[in-house]
Amino acid sequence: MTFLESNIDELVSAKHPYRKILALINFKELTRELQTCYSKIGRGGYPVESGFKALLLQYMEDLSNREAQRFLEENLAGKLFCGFGLKDQTPEHTYFVDLRQRIGTKRLAELFNRVREALIRNGMIREVFTFVDATKLISKMSTWDERDKAIKAGEEKFNNAVAEKYARDKEARFGCKGKDKFWFGHKKNVSVDMTNGLINKVAITPANVPDHKGLKHVCPRQGAVFADKGYSPKDSRNEIKRRGCHSGVILKNNMKEKDRDKDRWLTRVRMPYEGTFSRMRKRTWYAGVTKNQLEAFLEALVFNFKRLIKIEAPPLQFTS
Repeated sequence: MTFLESNIDELVSAKHPYRKILALINFKELTRELQTCYSKIGRGGYPVESGFKALLLQYMEDLSNREAQRFLEENLAGKLFCGFGLKDQTPEHTYFVDLRQRIGTKRLAELFNRVREALIRNGMIREVFTFVDATKLISKMSTWDERDKAIKAGEEKFNNAVAEKYARDKEARFGCKGKDKFWFGHKKNVSVDMTNGLINKVAITPANVPDHKGLKHVCPRQGAVFADKGYSPKDSRNEIKRRGCHSGVILKNNMKEKDRDKDRWLTRVRMPYEGTFSRMRKRTWYAGVTKNQLEAFLEALVFNFKRLIKIEAPPLQFTS
């Protein structure tokens, strides 16, 4: 039997990580609701199940649309993961753009929540202890062009007050972490369930939204919430209490209630989960909160699937 006559299943290692994800996730069932992305009239395209898995591959391997096209043309494991045969034609780069638009953020949010609900039923996410934090998402490294446009139009400077007028990304803003870590773009708010280190919720906001204001998008409804000093303002702790949670927020040094021994313990508890953000993109390819939210869902799904492999989780069961 020649190489081209071989079955692709025979050419990919039985221990390949992609196989483990396929064993964990029933993608046909998971993507069932995405079938509505396509009309039943006219020539059929690629199965939406294969397309969705190709989108996940982009985030597994950090690929642009053109790189994803070439990856599927050349990589046997990628073909196997997406359900393509050796001789099957694989998608061109424009397909990935079209599919993201067809699926849209609303449908992807529903799919993400189906996975989340399955994780809760399986006891993988318990919302007993939750780590919450936010990280930067940079739209542009330099804003000189926008500044020049603003000044030419008579503005004194380019800042958040005029960003909507002159930036390509109309929803991007300047944000700051600490005293001197500035960036232009968005902020990714994430809650990580501390049972198994899985992402429970993720939400995108403009970069100028303070961490404690973004908390409402990712705060659980039970258990204890562990967070850094960015969440120490009173309205943040009130939001945690309103959700029925216990506050594990580290307080600022000038706060009367601060207990340094407690905060040192909270820091040690939080530390293992801060690595979640080191695996996330710090730059965005897209403009606007909605498109970046779609990207955040895909990235979180990939993170969780990889994490499930590491903790040797059983296959997920999805409800109808």
